[in-house]
Amino acid sequence: MARKAHPDPAAPRLAALAALLADETRAAFCLALLDGRAWTAGELARYASVAPSTASEHLGKLVAGGLLAEERQGRHRYLRLADERTAHLVEDLAARIVPGSAPERPRTLGAVSAGSALARGRTCYDHLAGRIGIAIADAMTVRGLLAQDTGFALTDEGLRWFGGLGIGLETASRRPLVRSCLDWTERRPHLAGVAGAALCRHALDTGWCVRIGSGRAVKATPDGERALYEHLGIEAATLR
Repeated sequence: MARKAHPDPAAPRLAALAALLADETRAAFCLALLDGRAWTAGELARYASVAPSTASEHLGKLVAGGLLAEERQGRHRYLRLADERTAHLVEDLAARIVPGSAPERPRTLGAVSAGSALARGRTCYDHLAGRIGIAIADAMTVRGLLAQDTGFALTDEGLRWFGGLGIGLETASRRPLVRSCLDWTERRPHLAGVAGAALCRHALDTGWCVRIGSGRAVKATPDGERALYEHLGIEAATLR
């Protein structure tokens, strides 16, 4: 019996995309890669506590489905999220998890500490998220640097603010200058796009923020706390 054609040709492709993330191991890989860096297949296998052969099978499906990009250097296979749109898709889906719906709470002090660190501050692909990211977006809005009336938009004063810090916003890509990204821990939008990426890069390059361990978590340094207070009026307590 012939298979009946679906009235919307996009439906099978959408179902296939959803199926890629309908597996805990593949979902864990995508969440780990939200740190914006490339991971080896072995690192991802250890992160998800699966055998290398299992990781390889799942990674192959994610690459074939267009969610991950891979690059081989010698014996190593490096994986990263395919692009910024993929990162926003993963972060947005994570933000839609119903609060309190998690099957169980962290059982160890290490797990609790890791969760707390991610909520305080982390990278979301190439921009800042968590309380640090929200504090920056809020402070920029209060100071008239960022408008949130109909989505995110930098004001003229905001453009001058970036220039005053020596942060260039030029790009040859079609990526938007600014865009909002729904924060999965704060349930509010933080700053993404070219400006969000440039500010995150500046924060890491100048030592305003440093990474914690090998994951996505970041924290503001004492120099960063002073700089964020000076430039945006953000109180240090908000960042801790």
